[in-house]
Parts: sequence; C-alpha cells; structure tokens
Amino acid sequence: MPPLPRSLRTHQRAVANIVAAIAAGGAGGVGDILAAVTPGGGKSLLPVIAAARLVAAGVVERVCWVVPRDSLRLQAEEAFADPSWREALDHRLAVRAADNEPDPCRGLAGYVTTYQAVAAAPGLHLAECRRRPTLLVVDEMHHLPALRACAPTPDGAEGAADDAGADEAAAWSTALLPLLACARLRLLLSGTLERADGRPILWLPYRRGSKARTHEVDLEAPGWAVVGYSRAQALAERAVLPVTFGALDGEARWLEPETGAGAEGDRAPVGPHRLSAAHPTETTRPALFTALRTGFAETLLRRAFEATRGLRARRRAQRDIEPGGAAPGLGKLLVVAPDQACARRYLDVLRAWMPRAGDGRGLRLAVSDERDAHEALAAFRLTPEPSVLVTVAMAYEGLDAPEVAVVAALTHVRSRPWLEQMVARATRVDPHGGAYEGQRALVFHPDDPLFARFRWRVETEQGTLARQPAPAKRPQALPAWLREQIAGREGERGIVPLESNALGLRYVTLRPGPAFARARPEREEARAGPDGPPSVLERRLRARLAEMVAAQVVEDEAGLRVPRGVGLYHRYNAALKRVLGDKGRARMTLDELEAALAWLERNRLADHLHLLDGDARYAWTARRRAGKPSLLEQARRHGRAEAAPAGGGRGQRSRPAPEGDA
Repeated sequence: MPPLPRSLRTHQRAVANIVAAIAAGGAGGVGDILAAVTPGGGKSLLPVIAAARLVAAGVVERVCWVVPRDSLRLQAEEAFADPSWREALDHRLAVRAADNEPDPCRGLAGYVTTYQAVAAAPGLHLAECRRRPTLLVVDEMHHLPALRACAPTPDGAEGAADDAGADEAAAWSTALLPLLACARLRLLLSGTLERADGRPILWLPYRRGSKARTHEVDLEAPGWAVVGYSRAQALAERAVLPVTFGALDGEARWLEPETGAGAEGDRAPVGPHRLSAAHPTETTRPALFTALRTGFAETLLRRAFEATRGLRARRRAQRDIEPGGAAPGLGKLLVVAPDQACARRYLDVLRAWMPRAGDGRGLRLAVSDERDAHEALAAFRLTPEPSVLVTVAMAYEGLDAPEVAVVAALTHVRSRPWLEQMVARATRVDPHGGAYEGQRALVFHPDDPLFARFRWRVETEQGTLARQPAPAKRPQALPAWLREQIAGREGERGIVPLESNALGLRYVTLRPGPAFARARPEREEARAGPDGPPSVLERRLRARLAEMVAAQVVEDEAGLRVPRGVGLYHRYNAALKRVLGDKGRARMTLDELEAALAWLERNRLADHLHLLDGDARYAWTARRRAGKPSLLEQARRHGRAEAAPAGGGRGQRSRPAPEGDA
C-alpha cells in the first residue's frame, strides 16, 4: 500500500493505521471500529480508507454501507468515486446505490443501502453479507436503539429482547442485528454517542456510568478500537469552521389549550411571555411554538436572509463577479422549519425577497411530501443555484453541502444530537469560499433557555451516557406545551398562536468542547467513470439501451423489415434479453450494459426474433400485453381518427402477428 496522504486528518489517519494493523494480522482480534467524529468532521472518507486497505489485503471482498436516509446514498457513492481520493489512496473501488433487488453489487466492490431497505428485505442483505467476507459500515449509528435495557455482557455487545417494540427505529435495529453479527468487520460511524431518548445504542459495549441509573460507552472493551475526533481537534486542524450563534429574543401571546367542546372565543389569552427566561418553565415551549408560526419567525428569517445576502455580495466583490451572478463558494442559506406547513409559508416569504422571484432558480423546498425533494437536495449540494433551501428534517443530518454558511434554526426540537447535526451543516469548510480565516458558520435561532442549555452541554459534556428510563408513574394530565401535538384528537384542542415579535439579537461564539477520549492508541475491481457514480451511470446506460431499441422498432417498421403490430417494442426487448444471456437490463452490471450497447450498435434485433420461437415465457407476457395497444399503435390510430377499443377488451391487431408472437 502507498504511504498515507499528508492531507488526512487525525481520525482518518487513526482509522487507516487500525485497518493496516488488521490487514497485517496484528490487531489483536479487533472486529469493531467505532469512529465518533464531530458532525462535519469528515466521516464519509473513513469507509473508503478502510475498504481500500482491507480489500487489497484480502481481509474482506465486499462493502455494505448502510445510511439512515435515501438522500445520503449518492453521497456515499461519490466518496468512492472522488478522483482526488482515488489517486491519493491508490484505489479503484466503486460502490453503487442499491435497491432491494437481486445482486446489489453488480460486479462492483459493494453497495450502499438504507436502514429502511434493510428492514424491508432483511433476508436479501443477510444473504449478501454471508456470501462473501464483508465490511459492514453503519452510518449514524445513534439511530439504532438497543433492543433491550443495556447491561454489560461478557462479549461487550447486547442481544435482542423478545419484545423489541413496534417503532420504526426498533425495526431497523432488529433487521441490522444479524448483519452486524455475520460481518467480517464492522465500521460504526456517528457524530454523537448519545441518543435523544437516552436509550443505549445498538451493538455498542456499555459499562455502568458514574451517575445513577446510567451506562456509558466502554472505550476499552475487548475487540473494539475506538477513534474519537472532537470539535476542538477539528478546529485545531481546520477541518471545521467556528460557529457564531445569533440568538434572537422575543415575546409571544397565544390562546390556552382546552379540552372538550367549547367556543374558541371563551379561551383565555396567555402572555406576552419572553422567550429568554432564565430557566425553562411551562410557558417556554408554547411561547416557542407560537413564535415559530407568527411574526417572530419572519424577523429571524429576515436576519438570516440578509446575512446571507451580505456575505454573497462581499464574496462577489472580492472575486469581481457581477451583482446577481452565480458561482461556487458564495455562501448559501439553510432554513430548518418546524413542520411542512411552516416550511411552505417560509418559502412564500423568502420568494418575495428574492431578487428574481419569478425564475425559481435561487430558492428550493425539500420536504418529504414534495416529489422533487431529492432533486432539490442534489441541486443545493452540487450547483451554484439554488442559494436558499427550506426543509424540515431531510437535510439536517449528513447533508454534505460545504457552501452552507448560514442556518435559520426555526425548529422547536431541542435534543442535543439533532441540533448538533443541524449546526454542522454550516461548519464544513468550503473549498471555493476563500481563506479559512474568512469563513465562519452563522446560526440564527430563538433565544430560549432550552437552546442555551444545548450549547452549554456541547461545551461541557462529552455525551456518551445512556440513561435508564425512570419508573412508570401514575398517568397525569398532559402539560400545556405538549397539547399542540395532539390537537384535534379526542376533543383535545392545542394552543392557538396569536402574535409574537422580536426584541433583541445577541451573538455568541461556541467554545470548543471536551476532547473525546481515544481508545487503543497502539492500534492507532471495478471502476467509477468520470461522468458520475455507478447508479447514475447505470440509469443513463439503461435509458440509452431503451432509446436504441425503440429506434430500431421505428426504423424497421418504416422500412417494412417486420410486420407492424402491437407489442413490437416488447418483442424486440425480449429478443435482446435472449441475446444477452436471458438477463434483464435492471440486473446488468455496468460492463454488461456497455456490452449490450456495443452489440446493438453492430446488430439488428429483427435478425434475432427467431430466438423467441416456442418461448413460453415470452408468449405468456405477449398475451397479457395484447390487451392494450402499444404507444406507437395508439398514436397511429389517433392520427387516423379511429376509435379505440371500448370496454377494456382486447385490442385488435392491424396486421397478423409475426410467427411466435402469440
């Protein structure tokens, strides 16, 4: 193996040394590598480093990389396809974003899938993991809760309980556990070792914590190598940007919640209450809920928008770019909304402020109900425009968009792991943004005590504890701040926001937190083309094949090489499948797809229709398709103004079908 690149960060170099020791057989039985890397610190390169050395040494043959959401699959592909790292690490490995279909690797070094996909087809992924020695990479491990109360075990890992619960996260854990057990080596990645609900994380080794009813991650567990990369280390190595918080204070008024059927006019108004109370009270969350849905939110949004516009104007002036011009490295704004309704309202507000409100280039929405949400995320990441993205949760975790310089944190979520991930969207160093000293992450947020507590915890606590749930208590009435979440259920009516306004803005710079302890310091054939990662190339080649088959159909019908008839495109596709060894395009590797294109360039499918003679499978599918005219036939009939067959019955062929078509 070549020497390690000088550009590697501390944690990347540590992982490289660990896998080198494993490859050389001197790692003392290490089977699990845990990398706790501060959000934005560069976790996505670790699987590439590990795979490049372990595959070359023959320790593993395949990589299975599991990510928490679909939008991260393409980023994982890009990490392996990055030309600079391919040269620096001297590797030629490639992975593909796979669905739950047979042969997810397609001849490559591995594949990327999601927690949801593994939970939907656990048997498929387990079979792949058992087929060859596999490096299992589990990204954002903190999404997986342990399946029973955490307790230290002899082998340092927890097992599954009989009752795993019905929630989605437990289903993910249930599906991932067999893969973890059978993998040759496991690389576990996370930006935090603490779950928002206080539960332990699946598979991690725990020991009793110093506080009552807690357990903490055991950094010295046998068979484990733990690498930590704190925010302080990342700042020292200039791997992430310093963060400045713009805390906006305000006050809010609302109508109190009510149970039962009462007139809304009878509900008493509450407030005004300040957001910046010294300590959280029962009015903190309803005040925040109201502020995010009334005038306060627009003021905070305006502050973030103007800060982004000012930053872009300064960078344009420094680079002699004309006003309004788009270029990489100018800086972008990420708006995180509390829900989809608010996200759409914020979108309308921002649209009125945009310089070119009508063209829609500079502003996009990425929420789960939007059909083009993933396209919006990709455009925001990879192109100079859009410069503003409004989202709820799709982009807060794992989004690799270094141009994000400003975040408008218009969310009422206050869990530390969630907020750390959100803030990290702006702490990535932008290679096109100028000198490091001139870059800084700016996060605007409501100045409430819950957010202040989050910042204090980041600065003072390491965050590796798991807390046992408190004993169940007698059911009590819901606190007022929770009632908005069940408004409209069983006669329960939540708070009604009335008004809010901003009062003052203060800036606070986040100080480096405690360094994460690193354990075991002594253990410190495929290709991806230049046009994109494997899954993108596959889609492009499959589309090109479909176009070439359709072109031959049209050419042969026009030249009377074959009789015209319904289902000719299907017939040609079936003939191509037989020529190519009875393998469909959806199952072909990149090499097989390119070979099919090369074959079509030299041959005519009309000369190979005899391969379908006596083919029972083709005859069955042809009979099923015969009930509906092809698109070509429908267009031809429409041009002759002929009526289509009525009643959904079988369409009649205009000419006798070629031999073997029925």
